[in-house]
Amino acid sequence: MHTDKVLSHLKKHGQLLDLEIAAATGIALPQVRKSLADLATRKEISQCSVTHFNGDKRIDGFQCRISGYIPPVAPGRKAGGNKSASSD
Repeated sequence: MHTDKVLSHLKKHGQLLDLEIAAATGIALPQVRKSLADLATRKEISQCSVTHFNGDKRIDGFQCRISGYIPPVAPGRKAGGNKSASSD
């Protein structure tokens, strides 16, 4: 099966649609969806159904990402008050 290839592609590229995974890996869409279902059952990925419209054409798919993934904090200054200054 293609589960390992799909999982490694998600690890490398982050959150993707099932259509994007199929196009990038060369695996047929039904096989990608079966692999994603297996990975979701094992709780290795999170997935949700999405619907896009291209003009009048409806496109249904799944958006997937690795389970428990928290993106790193972006570099640079952060919003918020200065915690080192104290008011007496």
